[in-house]
Amino acid sequence: MGAAPRVLTVNTGSSSLKLCLLDVDDDVLAEREVPLDGEVDADALTAAIAEMGQVDAVGHRVVHGGERFVQPTVVDDEVLAALGDLVPLVPTHQPRALSAIRAARRALPGVAHVACFDTAFHATLPAAARTYAVPAAWRALGVRKFGFHGLSFEAATRSAAAELGRAEDDVSLVIAHLGSGGSLCAVRNGISVDTTMGLTPVAGLVMAKRSGDVDPGALAWLVERAGVTARGLRQGLERESGLAGLCGSSDMREVIARASAGDADASLALDVYVHRVRAGVGQMAGALERIDALVFTGGVGQHSEIVRRRVADGLLGGLVTLVVEAREDLSLARAVCAPRSAHRDELIEERRQERCRVALAGDGHDELPGVLLEQCVTLQALEAHLLADLQRDRRQPGLLADDGHVT
Repeated sequence: MGAAPRVLTVNTGSSSLKLCLLDVDDDVLAEREVPLDGEVDADALTAAIAEMGQVDAVGHRVVHGGERFVQPTVVDDEVLAALGDLVPLVPTHQPRALSAIRAARRALPGVAHVACFDTAFHATLPAAARTYAVPAAWRALGVRKFGFHGLSFEAATRSAAAELGRAEDDVSLVIAHLGSGGSLCAVRNGISVDTTMGLTPVAGLVMAKRSGDVDPGALAWLVERAGVTARGLRQGLERESGLAGLCGSSDMREVIARASAGDADASLALDVYVHRVRAGVGQMAGALERIDALVFTGGVGQHSEIVRRRVADGLLGGLVTLVVEAREDLSLARAVCAPRSAHRDELIEERRQERCRVALAGDGHDELPGVLLEQCVTLQALEAHLLADLQRDRRQPGLLADDGHVT
């Protein structure tokens, strides 16, 4: 048996790319940060990787995995192409993550590169939580709730369970990931059962520059009466809304300072932000039978006592509140090395079959034989690929063997 594997995690965000090298004990061996100025600088990333030392595998954060990618997946050219098809849903994050993967594969051609997806944590969402009440033809195109920040929610669940002295599969939590992006997640027995983001990361809470939920009728009105184009809607909702749209600043620290000094626009922005989070916590509570704790994570969630206090004070009669560090790096490393959860695989397969039954219900299929379920390729013809991925994953306890080689 060789030395314990060392996993390099590549976390490509909206403003920076963070590298972290961890061992099997979750000890950080090296860290680097590569600034992002719109695009990934492949040369800078390659140079940073060269400084990290021995690397046995690489875990990459990818924001959107769509229907197909619900488990950590070894990257090849075909996987990259499939992930590229999802760029229109996350046009800021997805291209940067794919650029980082390509650069890292060139820098480290002899090791496994594993894509880990923010959407995957929410593959367990029940039908009532993930389904939009829109025409069947739209749902057949894949219009549904996916949810994001999954790697952060997974890490927060693990940390909160430890602080509460409970097993991960015995906690019931509302987790608030509040940063430049923000979303909430209802976690029941360690499993995501509801979340605030949707098909894209624009839905849900008010964010730094993203609007969060907006009446769809208002958007239709803007198109019909004000001549706003689809491109204009995307630009406005994703880059000119949120805190920036309300008061001209996307930095919560500045917003709080201005509000404290009596700035009316900043005060309104903070009020709207807090109102949406509190309302969202109530929404998440509706998916749970009990709440062991309200967990704050992310840059704002961890560091802004004012936001935490205004969100939590008096909410639902008073909740235990915890503050945990957003450790996507640990989620990435564990996704590469850790054994699969058989329970989670079974639940994902159950959800997949459920979606197939719903999709084919209009064809008169009351009872679907197993072979038909396996051949169901609705929702962008990706379900069959998902089944193949799950079957492949079940043949192995983890992506890395004890000697650090890909199994």
